[in-house]
Amino acid sequence: MGAQSRAEELGRLLREIKGRSGRSYEWIGRRINASKSTVHRYCSGEIIPPNFATVEQIALACRADRADLVRLHRLWILATAEAEETDDPPPGSHPPAEPVRSEPPRRGPFWQGSRHAATWAGVGLVLVSLLISQVGSSPPLTAARGQAQQITGPSWALPPAPVPHTLFGVTVNSATGDMPSFRVGAVRLWDSATRWSQIQRARGKYDWATLDRLVTGAERSRLPVLFVFGGTPGWASPDGPPAPYPDGARAAPPDDLKDWEAFVRATVRRYTGRIEAYELWVLGNDDRFFNGDLGTLAEMTRRASRIIRAADPDADVVCPGMGQLWSHEGRDAMRRFAELGGYAHCDVASVKLHQRSASEPPETMLELADVAYKVLHEAGAHPPLWSTGTTYMLPLDRPLDALTARDFAVRYFLAGIYARDLNLERMYFYNWGGTKLPLVLQAVGGEPTEAALAVERLQGWLAEARSRSCGQGSAIGMPANVWRCEFLVTDAGNTRRAAVVWSIGGMAKTTVREAAELRRLDGTSRRLRPLEVVTFGEDPVYVEYLGVP
Repeated sequence: MGAQSRAEELGRLLREIKGRSGRSYEWIGRRINASKSTVHRYCSGEIIPPNFATVEQIALACRADRADLVRLHRLWILATAEAEETDDPPPGSHPPAEPVRSEPPRRGPFWQGSRHAATWAGVGLVLVSLLISQVGSSPPLTAARGQAQQITGPSWALPPAPVPHTLFGVTVNSATGDMPSFRVGAVRLWDSATRWSQIQRARGKYDWATLDRLVTGAERSRLPVLFVFGGTPGWASPDGPPAPYPDGARAAPPDDLKDWEAFVRATVRRYTGRIEAYELWVLGNDDRFFNGDLGTLAEMTRRASRIIRAADPDADVVCPGMGQLWSHEGRDAMRRFAELGGYAHCDVASVKLHQRSASEPPETMLELADVAYKVLHEAGAHPPLWSTGTTYMLPLDRPLDALTARDFAVRYFLAGIYARDLNLERMYFYNWGGTKLPLVLQAVGGEPTEAALAVERLQGWLAEARSRSCGQGSAIGMPANVWRCEFLVTDAGNTRRAAVVWSIGGMAKTTVREAAELRRLDGTSRRLRPLEVVTFGEDPVYVEYLGVP
């Protein structure tokens, strides 16, 4: 059987898995950062995906099981191997991209998962032989027992992938239907008069006026909508404890889960094709918002997921938000929900990433992203992460000064890029429209703040960018307080290297070794000469190198 036939067989299996899921090529493309036509060509057998990671991403997006993955892996190996035997590239493939000038990921050997693994294994044997022959001249070991390994290189280095515009999300805290007047990539609806208790004030009676207005406003601005469920109506749980709202909403689940199913079904039927994703509870591990047991929450998730996937297969099902992850109780609750199989019913895991207080550097929230990744890994679940909120106590923090607010707003989204290797896809800043917060982007009816305009400028820098690595401090040859993310930027057919660099305290200097353009958040820019020293601080700067990658 020839390579093309193997490619067709691989494509047939991918089509079969896609067909079972009900997902469209466009939806799958959004999940794997590829175009609809590219996914179609993979599934038709016209193209052999360049690596098995791409095949696995498609399969997992379509909820493939372990047996499917084993079959896909075998077919992909056979197809690529037979294509190589002909000395021709696999059908529809392209020449390899320029190599990334950084250390590979540290999660496993650099050759792991490569179709050339056998070749690398042979090289490894040669290297081992050389090392054995030179053991007498090797320097003595100096590390002490128990001392941490000294590892240089970026925190992660991955194949370049587009920075999705949907990374730059905001939670809309307004019922007007107005949307941000500065650039954002996605909106989430909460504290926007769209709670369950506000839409359905009696069994069988719905008031969709506010949600209609918000969805129409988002459509007008071409922004994908994440709708959030929460706030059980008093009639559905008369004896339940009150949620922290004045409309009589309850923190308890409904007494009869059929009421829950009816509301989910009515919502999805009304907004099929208009709402992109549904978050199945605002905070599932905070008694102020949900005081039922986690088994009930997992069952609510299962039922809602079944309804949403039947009514709108292209919609993303987002598991109930998990917050309070700075506490052992919050982490244990997320872990328990995972053990109960809750994440098996979702496309996305919702977590609340935030600093302990608003005055702490945004980068500290990366500890919570790591916690969420490990909890999911322990449970054998690997859905993408969306950061969907903050802490309930946020309004009690002191306002930030204007410059700190600007820098922190930008670095909030840079932290999202930094967590790419933890499977983090989106950041929904809390919030847009409100003013009783330490960091305000824009009041309803007002002008964007400097913080909002700086976030817009960051999006302009990265509009055509593909992230490829992030790192910090001495491991990447920088001062200890410096953070750096690297990108490839394509403009008018030309691809250049770029980086965003910032500090998390004080000033820092770095030498730019080649001609480059430097841009700052205040809108200024200038050309840099080779070997010029650049001084920067807590406001991120953008450096685009003028040579080839």
